[in-house]
Amino acid sequence: MAGNWTERRVVVTGIGVVSALGRNPLVFWDNVLAGKCGVQPITAFDASAFTTRIAAEVKDFDPVPAFPSAKDARRADRFAQFAVFAAEEALRDSGLDLNTVDLDQVGTFIGSGIGGLHTIEEQHKVYLAKGPSRLSPFMIPMLILNMGSGLFSMFRNLRGPNVATCSACATATHALGEAWRTVKMGDANVMFAGGCEAAIVPLGLGGFCAMRALSTRNDDPQRASRPFDRDRDGFVMGEGGGVIVLEELQHAKARGARIYAELAGYGNTADAHHLTTPAPAGEGAARCMRMALRSAGMNPEDISYINAHGTSTPQGDIAETQAIKTVFGGHARKLAVSSTKGATGHMLGAAGAVEMALCVKAIECDVVPPTINLENPDPECDLDYVPGAAREMRVDAIVNNSFGFGGHNATVIARKFA
Repeated sequence: MAGNWTERRVVVTGIGVVSALGRNPLVFWDNVLAGKCGVQPITAFDASAFTTRIAAEVKDFDPVPAFPSAKDARRADRFAQFAVFAAEEALRDSGLDLNTVDLDQVGTFIGSGIGGLHTIEEQHKVYLAKGPSRLSPFMIPMLILNMGSGLFSMFRNLRGPNVATCSACATATHALGEAWRTVKMGDANVMFAGGCEAAIVPLGLGGFCAMRALSTRNDDPQRASRPFDRDRDGFVMGEGGGVIVLEELQHAKARGARIYAELAGYGNTADAHHLTTPAPAGEGAARCMRMALRSAGMNPEDISYINAHGTSTPQGDIAETQAIKTVFGGHARKLAVSSTKGATGHMLGAAGAVEMALCVKAIECDVVPPTINLENPDPECDLDYVPGAAREMRVDAIVNNSFGFGGHNATVIARKFA
């Protein structure tokens, strides 16, 4: 590799999303800006026995157009179908012609927090009813969480670095950060990075209900996920996928690519505190944001907007607010901070990439998405959360936060390309 690796710049040239609010980036962006909500009563199965009966489902989803054949699509769990679909959307959006680039220099980092839970559930039923001889030979390849990344690389013959991150709800943001490092170090020129999740199945819903992590506002699903609101009572499950195309700047320029933004920094820390509860005062999250700022060579005052993890949980929203105030000091009061999970639900391992798509659109369009359902602010959540409606403003640089069970923290920073 010629030159110092720190001189390599990484830009965003494509975005792909599949969610309850849209299956291409423009539709998704428009719906989030309009304050729409994808949370509805669950239709995939009978949820009447559960304490939570609502989620942000991707309804009427047909994965086949994104796959080489209908057979290939059937041999993929729903989470991997989301991954391939979002990656194909990102590829289309990027305008990258894979026939004209070195595929040894194109890689795929697409993770999942949980993986093939639907396959596990269905195959366990087969085992109990019919015995081990009737298990599908595709069970293991379908359920392992690396297969979203693996399938897309196989279908498109991408022979560069290939990893599937797994860090609960920080999964996709870790994928973005590690892909950024991979391009920056010169190990690839193009990376497809993101996450996918399909955990809205009885076992997944039941597990989160048992933790008492979910909102039980079943009679008012559109207002159930309410980040930073004093009446929040837990998160709402979402599903889908998000993939971002990260490209080395000169490679992107040589092909005349449209550049959304520059990915400039990455932070990755551990709370080392508790299975599910954030560290006191968001200390781990604060260290993560500081690390991202340091790697970007930026000051707190350089940031315009934070897309918060903001899941609508009682402790998490307060801890993140405290972390932002710790890192940004007086500038925290000047920042726009919003959580889009009121609209999309919490997409778990996919969340960070889907939210990154919103962040780069915010940079491109100078508009930040709103926090919907913020009607009665929590006194301990006292920042500018862009309540209710999108806001036109200059967006020079963004912070995108994701925090996961296990104490995983991930932050990426992007800025206007210049």
